[in-house]
Amino acid sequence: MSFFGFGQTADIEIVFDDADKRKVAEVKTDDGKKEKLLLYYDGETVSGKVNVTLRKPGSKLEHQGIKVELIGQIELFYDRGNHHEFISLVKELARPGDLLQHTSYPFEFANVEKPYEVYTGSNVRLRYFLRATIVRRLTDITKEVDIAVHTLCSYPDVLNSIKMEVGIEDCLHIEFEYNKSKYHLKDVIVGKIYFLLVRIKIKHMEISIIKRETTGSGPNTFTENETVAKYEIMDGAPVRGESIPIRVFLAGYDLTPTMRDINNKFSVRYYLNLVLMDTEDRRYFKQQEVILWRKSDKSRLPLHPHHPQTVSYQGHQSLRKQSVSSDDNSARATPSNPDPENVMQRSVSPSMPEKQNGPLQMEREKPEAFIDKLAGAHINENDTNDTSDEIEEPKPVEKLPVVEKPLIAEKPQIAEKPTLNRPEPAGSPSQ
Repeated sequence: MSFFGFGQTADIEIVFDDADKRKVAEVKTDDGKKEKLLLYYDGETVSGKVNVTLRKPGSKLEHQGIKVELIGQIELFYDRGNHHEFISLVKELARPGDLLQHTSYPFEFANVEKPYEVYTGSNVRLRYFLRATIVRRLTDITKEVDIAVHTLCSYPDVLNSIKMEVGIEDCLHIEFEYNKSKYHLKDVIVGKIYFLLVRIKIKHMEISIIKRETTGSGPNTFTENETVAKYEIMDGAPVRGESIPIRVFLAGYDLTPTMRDINNKFSVRYYLNLVLMDTEDRRYFKQQEVILWRKSDKSRLPLHPHHPQTVSYQGHQSLRKQSVSSDDNSARATPSNPDPENVMQRSVSPSMPEKQNGPLQMEREKPEAFIDKLAGAHINENDTNDTSDEIEEPKPVEKLPVVEKPLIAEKPQIAEKPTLNRPEPAGSPSQ
């Protein structure tokens, strides 16, 4: 017996099968610290081994049975004596008897339903854990290991926006709008505030995210409000018709999904609180509830993926094939199985005029592509630019007779005009 420290005792270790491959998640503890736990989802199998190590080899350990349990429970801090279990699965590992050596017992809880997400708040804690127990007459030997559980949701991309007009009669009229009513934990809240009427002196405006935790029911209901984040979105007095944008990133905060009536014990809700303060430090606020949900990290491919780069590449290749050589064009003119993407591309492309040649027109619009085509093409001296469907052998072009340029007659030379001497009059005195 092990009374007063005499006798045999043992140590218990719980080892999970896929501990080295499974993701871990940070979970808040009772003292506010965070610990990393193995992450499981709803419907996943929890399996592993329970290793029992005897502290005194060679001495036997009497027991009344060995078992392992998977438990999900809710602890209310104001009623710590009562634990509310919503999952309790038991596997018997060994019947009553004696342990003579170190022993390992495998276990498996297949496809376990885990309806709620782990949570540690101000007045409540929801946890999942494995408990291995060696039942003895006086005191049992137990070992507990917690695991983390996340619940995933999926909402359509098209969500209804929140739009509301609030204010004080004849003093203040504002209209606020948020782009969605449901946000995942890594999302961005986008909105705007529009001032319709301003007759009070507003000093500044801020927006905050409030987490409201409600525990218990009836007269034993406790509500705890916690401000998760706070932003100042305006400083100064607004005027009528002014619009203030809002953009809040949720990824940097410790948020959980919205929880409503978890096992009729507690709820966790989130609100966007819009606060305006005037010069006399009076506060005007309006709260609007938003739903937060956890999105899966794995991205799913669409049912009909679209690859625009592949389509454009195939179209460019078809143009190059038409300009390589006449032999390749004749072999590829009538394909047996046309590519449906290319067919769809041709049906969408605009029609060319009859007088213009399509491929040549595109080559003129893109001189770089035309140079690339010439670099890979074999051009003969007698080839022509005919790109019609029927390709004929090139015919030599007849040379037109060159007409000689008529000789221009030389300009006739004009004879010099003879100089005439004027006769002197008779009887003029001689010099």
